[in-house]
Amino acid sequence: MTKLALTGKFSTYLAIASFGIGTAFLFLHLVFPKSGYILFAGYCYVLLAILFNAITLLYLSYQFAIHRFNRETIAIRILILLSNIPVALLYLNIVLNNNLF
Repeated sequence: MTKLALTGKFSTYLAIASFGIGTAFLFLHLVFPKSGYILFAGYCYVLLAILFNAITLLYLSYQFAIHRFNRETIAIRILILLSNIPVALLYLNIVLNNNLF
């Protein structure tokens, strides 16, 4: 298996894991809305997720620039990774609106 294929699988697994863990934190927050521990853990998770996803995005962008013949596959991996951004913004909106009332 090539290094490019491993990178593609990792980025997809990272996107799925980020979505799953973020959804779990949202669910926990909705079940226990007054728990400061869940908010703090979720905040720490978001910071780590941003870091890991940003590093992976930079690496995929580098791969996109140097691998001319695999650009379509790499672009799909980038879009899968970026698809978590609107989900994270939606979850943030839910958490902020849930804490205001």
